Amino acid sequence: MSWDFVVPVSLDDLLKSGAINQYVVQDVLSPKQLPSHLTALRSQGPVLPPLFIILYFILHCRTVDLALKEDTLEGLSVSLPSLLMSGTLSAADRKQQLNAVKMSVFLLCKLTENLESDSCRESIVTAPSKGRKKEKASGKGLQQWDSERETVLQCLTQLLQLDIRSLWNLSLVEEEFVSCVTFCCYKLLENPTIGHMKNKPTRDAIIHVLGVMVKKYNHMLGACVKVIQLLQHFEQLSSVCAQAVSAWSSEYGVKAIVGEIMREIGQKTSDELAREGSGVKAFSSFLSELSTLVPEAMIPNISVLLTHLEGESASMRVAVCEVLGEVLVRVLSGDKLDDSGRADRDRFLDTLQEHIHDAHSHVRARVLQVYSRIVNSKALPLCRYTEVMELAVGRLGDKSVLVCKSAIQLLAAFIAHNPYSCKLSSVDLKKPLEKETAKLKEMRENMSEKAPVAVISAADLWAAMEPEVSHTVRSHLEAGSDAEREEDDEEEEEGVQDRSDRDTAIQIAQYLRHNKYRSSDCNFLPVQGPEENQASEPVASDQPPTPQKEGGKAADEGKENELKKQEMLVQYLKDTESFALQVERAIAVINNMLYWKTTTVVQEAVQFCVTAREFSVADSVCGVRKMLPLVWSTDAAVKDAVVQAYRRLYLNPQGDSTRAKAQTLVESLSELMVDASLGTIQCLEEIVSNCNENALQASVVQVLWERFSGKRETSALHKRAAVLLLGMAAREVVLSNLDTLCSVALGEKVTEDYLLARDTVITITNITDHQSKGVPFRLPVDHHLFSCLTQAIADGVVLSDPHWQTFMEQAIRLIYFLAESPDKLCARLLQRSARLLLEQVTEVCCVSLAQLLSLCGAVAFWQVSHLERSVSTELRRRRGEKEEKEEKEKGPVGKNKDANDSCVEEELGLTGASAEDTEAEFIRKICETELLADGNMLSVFLPLLVKVCSSPGRYSHTQLTTAACLALSQYMMISPTVCKDNIRLLFTVLEKSSLPVVRANTIIALGDLTVRFPNILEPWTPNLYARLCDENASVRLTAITVLTQLVLKDVMKVKGQVSEVAVLLLDPEPHITSLALNFFNELSAKDNAIYNLLPDIISRLSDPERGMKEEDFNTIMKQLFSYITKERQTESLVEKLCQRFRTAKTERQWADLAVSLSLLSMCERGFKKLQECWDCYSDKLAEDAVYQPLLSIMAKLRRRAKPQFKAQVEEFEKKLTVVHTKGLENVENEEREQQLEEQTHSEKAQTPLPKSARRPTRGNSLTYAFSHGLSA
Repeated sequence: MSWDFVVPVSLDDLLKSGAINQYVVQDVLSPKQLPSHLTALRSQGPVLPPLFIILYFILHCRTVDLALKEDTLEGLSVSLPSLLMSGTLSAADRKQQLNAVKMSVFLLCKLTENLESDSCRESIVTAPSKGRKKEKASGKGLQQWDSERETVLQCLTQLLQLDIRSLWNLSLVEEEFVSCVTFCCYKLLENPTIGHMKNKPTRDAIIHVLGVMVKKYNHMLGACVKVIQLLQHFEQLSSVCAQAVSAWSSEYGVKAIVGEIMREIGQKTSDELAREGSGVKAFSSFLSELSTLVPEAMIPNISVLLTHLEGESASMRVAVCEVLGEVLVRVLSGDKLDDSGRADRDRFLDTLQEHIHDAHSHVRARVLQVYSRIVNSKALPLCRYTEVMELAVGRLGDKSVLVCKSAIQLLAAFIAHNPYSCKLSSVDLKKPLEKETAKLKEMRENMSEKAPVAVISAADLWAAMEPEVSHTVRSHLEAGSDAEREEDDEEEEEGVQDRSDRDTAIQIAQYLRHNKYRSSDCNFLPVQGPEENQASEPVASDQPPTPQKEGGKAADEGKENELKKQEMLVQYLKDTESFALQVERAIAVINNMLYWKTTTVVQEAVQFCVTAREFSVADSVCGVRKMLPLVWSTDAAVKDAVVQAYRRLYLNPQGDSTRAKAQTLVESLSELMVDASLGTIQCLEEIVSNCNENALQASVVQVLWERFSGKRETSALHKRAAVLLLGMAAREVVLSNLDTLCSVALGEKVTEDYLLARDTVITITNITDHQSKGVPFRLPVDHHLFSCLTQAIADGVVLSDPHWQTFMEQAIRLIYFLAESPDKLCARLLQRSARLLLEQVTEVCCVSLAQLLSLCGAVAFWQVSHLERSVSTELRRRRGEKEEKEEKEKGPVGKNKDANDSCVEEELGLTGASAEDTEAEFIRKICETELLADGNMLSVFLPLLVKVCSSPGRYSHTQLTTAACLALSQYMMISPTVCKDNIRLLFTVLEKSSLPVVRANTIIALGDLTVRFPNILEPWTPNLYARLCDENASVRLTAITVLTQLVLKDVMKVKGQVSEVAVLLLDPEPHITSLALNFFNELSAKDNAIYNLLPDIISRLSDPERGMKEEDFNTIMKQLFSYITKERQTESLVEKLCQRFRTAKTERQWADLAVSLSLLSMCERGFKKLQECWDCYSDKLAEDAVYQPLLSIMAKLRRRAKPQFKAQVEEFEKKLTVVHTKGLENVENEEREQQLEEQTHSEKAQTPLPKSARRPTRGNSLTYAFSHGLSA
């Protein structure tokens, strides 16, 4: 074989003549010749030129059938692995085999690419088709190609794993061959469905082929470049590419490829990433996915990615932060890190902490999520807990909802995985910390007192002093005369005789310790020579220590260890307290998030509160109780979150038996019921009804009965909780055991615990209130229950129990709910109470009289409610039964006649109206004429109420005045006549009373009267608004609450007095401020409500008599103008505010109007309206307070204006500036003069010239021109 096959770049290159001995396709078959030559494919083994021509034509011709291509591909796949011969080959055979391999691989790859393109094209074309036949046919072809695709890849893998490199000279495989195989694989990866789960075998096969090419055929650099290109153009391949790179690194050992790809991505500049578009997302997803697969391989090159943290691409910053987080969790965690690993860990954590404050909200959120993963994996060092916790708490105030949600999740992870304690309460930790700190201080003081001087061994001491001792000895021996030496010797001999050797040694040691070497030598030299001295000291130092010294040293070491342990304990308690304080700080913020409008944030806040409660964090109960009203939320997700939270905290009992579980459940619920308000009880009732466990119900009821009846010793609080829980869990049981309830809670000992009696009455009332429709359930007047109630109420009138009032109100309510003739029963009760009051006290007590008046008011109120609710309902029920009975008695003829009459009534809109009106008129007449008639018991107390309320000087007792005013307002609910007669008195009490509680109660009563008799109360509306300026905060709070309800329910018309509500936006009480803000938020939902009120509010607030500060006015207006969002409203307000400049009299009013204009979100139409109203405010522009706000309007308009409109704005701004600097009069004078000059000039131009001047002759033309030029 004298020719060589060179793998071409494209098919057409085979038709061109190339280098010497290069194979060229010369004979191209026609489509008719193709069938006769196809039989040779199966008979001939290797792909030689005749067969190659046939296969080349199949590739080259576009009209070849898809089935034929698939058959050809199958044949090539079968014959490909058998191409290589075994054993040694000659040069000619090797060349022939090499050509056959290259031809076969080339044909196989190109045919695969061709079929892949046809498959993708077919899937795109047939995707929108609706016909079943087309879908079936196309689906079958695609499915067949999917299976054949795997076969081709398996054949390629088998071939490449053989030793085909020996076919090439020096085993250097040519680049074209490698590119042919890899290009085919990358082409298959471009399939949009390659990432689907069904294509996993194909995907793995492609990765395997490319892995062989990377490892054996030097394709690493090419693979890096191609991966980058795929990520740039195919965003969906990010996960596939990450899996491929991970496999090449771990399975094939090509770890360098991870670093190469990371360097390629790291070298991308911000400008390049900005041009990439979807490629940036693919890069970030690729890095994130790769970090989860091979985090160890990314550490050596992670520095090249850190440059992107300073770039503009938020997606890349997110990816780098996720890579850092994955490395920290998977690699750089644990206590076995070396110094380098710790340094990297700290550096990465510092980087993450910096980006908690990233400019982009998505980055901030993802960093917090990364930290959540780190904390959940226990990979965060303990020393960083407090710091990161503080940063997370700060992010709770982020503007982004996603960041807030992520911050809550991180804080919950901190609590759930905290290394400190299962109970995080700074209050509980304070005492142990103080105790252990005092103990540590005491230990340190003891150690400082008993601490010995630093012990230095004798050998070390002698080594330090030996040079100076030797020098001193030599100088002593050499200096001085012999006579002096003799004298010294004599003196020393005398001294030596006087003392022993031990004394001498002690003195020498003292001299040496105090560096008195000369003195020591004087004592030392006569006794022994220098050599002996030098030898003796080390001998003494080398003596073994005594047992007493060893014991002392061991004791000292033990004390030091105890001191270190104590220091560690104190530090641990300090860290725990600091952590608990951060958690409590977070709770205060998250509790307010429970009522956000974003459902996901509310759900996360609920979960956080549950976690905090499980770890007994201080104030966590506040959050748990605060979420309770959310059980009424219209959002099903929020409601379900709250129900599940309470189920997890309180309704998931633990115990070995059913009895133990029931006791645990009752204990949990009793904690919630203690000191719970009525609203809390209703919320709990809803939750219990949603979480009713049938398996535990009988046991729970039994435990509750035991607690309530006193069979088990329990506290009064738990008794009350038990009876309330009985009403929630077992209504039928309670209703059938009324006698037991009466004997336990309403019997002889009722006066000892009115709270238990009250809660028992509430339980019975709620049970009867939930009765089904039909004949109402009522008990006879002589029932034991009513006897107990009336006895308890009457006896309590003459007592001074503070809880009698609430019991009495609930008892009267129950009487009107259950008794057959509640009016007669209550009349007897009033008569009995009054008699007891007069009999038992010689001088009427103010407290007893106040309680009697409260009883009268409660009876009056519930009497009216009984008539309008129960009696009216019963009348409608009886009327309905009567009509049904009449219809049954009537025959078919009567029915047809009635049907005709009813049709006429329906057309007139009178169906059922006449009967209901008659019933309403009947009840109204009873209230007007009978309730306060002379024979009725209620009428007896009305004059007394009026007298007490109208004589505050005489009846000055606080409780009496409060009760009388409240009872009078309840009497006024009976009829319009009573209301008209006493309305002036009630408003007088509202304005003149010195008691805040009386004023607050009166406001509530007047709110109810406004709902009942709106026409009577309408003239008194300004008096109600006036209470918004009350000096007492509780009165202002009550006023804003009542007025909000009246206005938002359209009971009271919104007028200019709303300006008083606007003033409360600056109230010093935060609760009042929030209510005022909520008022305007709700009012803005009504069409044009705030828009219509704004001009009047501005006029009232800018009134000089009010004297409001300029800063306060600006703050209020800024809030109110934020509700003006419509362009038409803005335009109209500009005109209205400009017109008010004419009526404004003071400079302050001008300034307020100008500021109001500047707060509007001005648009082009508003700007034109501002120009049209120039005459309204132009004469005020000399004032800076008017000029500056208008100038700020021009600045805002200029920022977002188009070129043409921007020119108009700038021109108008110049006009404003000129008028401000020169004054309007001077500018107008200048404009008039300019207009006169222009007019004069135009008149001269229009004046006709004389005839002699019109057509000058040639002789005088020069004179004409010169004269006119001078005049000009």
